[in-house]
Amino acid sequence: MKRRNIFAICWSMLVAGLLLPLTVSGQPTAKEWNKGVVGWNLGNQFECSAPGQDGESMQIGMPDNSIKSETAWGNPVVTKKVIKAVKEAGFNAIRIPVRWQCHITNQQAMSIDKAWLTRIKEVVDWCLSNDLKVIINVHHDKWLEGRPTNQYKDENNQKLALLWMNIANEFASYDYRLAFAGTNEVHLRDNWGKPEAENLAVQNSYNQTFIDIVRSMGGNNEKRHLIVQTYVCNPDFGLYNGDFIIPTDIEGNGNNYMSVEFHYYTPWDYAGECKFNYWGQASKDKGLEVSPSDEKTMTDFLDRVVSTWGDKGLGLLMGEWGVTDRQKGGQTDAIHENMKYYCSFLVSETQKRGISTFVWDNNSFGSGPEHFGIFDRKASMKVKTPWILDGIMEGKNK
Repeated sequence: MKRRNIFAICWSMLVAGLLLPLTVSGQPTAKEWNKGVVGWNLGNQFECSAPGQDGESMQIGMPDNSIKSETAWGNPVVTKKVIKAVKEAGFNAIRIPVRWQCHITNQQAMSIDKAWLTRIKEVVDWCLSNDLKVIINVHHDKWLEGRPTNQYKDENNQKLALLWMNIANEFASYDYRLAFAGTNEVHLRDNWGKPEAENLAVQNSYNQTFIDIVRSMGGNNEKRHLIVQTYVCNPDFGLYNGDFIIPTDIEGNGNNYMSVEFHYYTPWDYAGECKFNYWGQASKDKGLEVSPSDEKTMTDFLDRVVSTWGDKGLGLLMGEWGVTDRQKGGQTDAIHENMKYYCSFLVSETQKRGISTFVWDNNSFGSGPEHFGIFDRKASMKVKTPWILDGIMEGKNK
């Protein structure tokens, strides 16, 4: 669908006479917003499916008890104490992944349940009251993420425009500390590999639709920090071959108020898969236990990110990263010390380059893949993986 047709539909949905607040002057560029940011993800919380609903469902609507989706994946309700603990630990920003599709009251208008919006605003307000920068996004909306094909391109862009129209309108008066991220890990279901050209083109179209509609909502949205994504948030599908197209912002903005988001569970054989228990040059004596990737691998990659996007004026944002926990008889302490070193090195090197980072915390603890927990939300936010937190803060303060 052509862009002007999308906007005709969106604007017709606005309430007549709606007044938007004036734009606040002096808002930071995306690079300024990202500088010094060491953030945390409120993972497996507001991006959950409704209770009893298949997490891969593409259903748009309001299943029974959808308002309780916040706790559907086993985590307790988010409280002020959660946000305060993150601030006191030394983080200065929070990324809040949000699934909207199970909170839609009218699919034709992509209108959002007022109770859900009120709840999201409440948590955002808690973050801002602790002087934390905040990101909200569209996360696990499977109708969008799971169908990046030409067959659904026009329909999805229309729905995405309507959804962001509603979100941006609700948050138009919020100050520069609140940033929006258009999508998350867009990919064909169960296919994390190299995409086809049409998949890449659909992701690029999502990014442009997101920029266009949010900017058109006026108020503080005209220069709000907006974050666009590579396909599946894999930087490899954006750094090479022209796969990622920088969206066109409104006149006068240039690339100054946009960031490119990528995720970095790299090397996966160490950070996520647990194939290797050690990383880095100092661990090369571990033989088959150490990943082939090392410090130079990481710094070469980060330099490529800067030269490809940062040098074009774009902000740089690592929206998710992490190292899953693992234990091994007689080596657990050494493994944890190595994890601490990895975290410290990553945060230090990203800080040097102005790249903001948001560590993934899904409140899951144990040995093996997908155990990215740091704070135990079921135990008054006790830090259960201090080697991770200590490494992050060591890197932040270098």
